[in-house]
Amino acid sequence: MIKICDVNIEAKEKLPQFFVDKSGIGVHFVDAFIKPMNVKFDDGTQVSCKRKGLKITLTAGTKKGEGLLRRIAVSTDPKIMLIAALQEAAENAEIKLEITASEIFMEF
Repeated sequence: MIKICDVNIEAKEKLPQFFVDKSGIGVHFVDAFIKPMNVKFDDGTQVSCKRKGLKITLTAGTKKGEGLLRRIAVSTDPKIMLIAALQEAAENAEIKLEITASEIFMEF
């Protein structure tokens, strides 16, 4: 497993209970959480994670997968929704993703 980035602990300040968010899915939190995941390694491999509406797109090198932020099917909690969407995107890209309390790892 390769460390992609540290978890942005300041993203919690953007959760709907602390930040004005009318989206219902915590888009400000999601954007702040995934921003550090956009990295380029010394060997030229690029990892990117983007949100467009409810869709999360995770790309690592030539592998690409998508996941959806599902409020009804998963949870109304943006943290749980985001982790589920990232895991879905990683699975669709055939990437192993591990998110701990402080770091994000990936194996591709």
